[in-house]
Amino acid sequence: MFWEKESKFEKYLGWAATFGAYCMYISYIPQIVNNLHGAKGNPIQPAVAAVGCTLWLWYGIKVKDWPVAAANCPGIIFGVVTALTAL
Repeated sequence: MFWEKESKFEKYLGWAATFGAYCMYISYIPQIVNNLHGAKGNPIQPAVAAVGCTLWLWYGIKVKDWPVAAANCPGIIFGVVTALTAL
């Protein structure tokens, strides 16, 4: 399969993208704080992000693409928490 022959560059790129994804989902924290203080945001986007991340996590585990799997774990957690606190 094409993903089995990974160069060093691709490996580092995958983990750099994982770090970028972590940063993207950690950016939900200010919205969670706002939600908890009464300035509620719309729950649709973080809920959809959590569903998408769940699918990508499943894919990453299935094909043993660990950067993809790792990158989507915080998206599930922060997406769900953000959506729930927005309700």
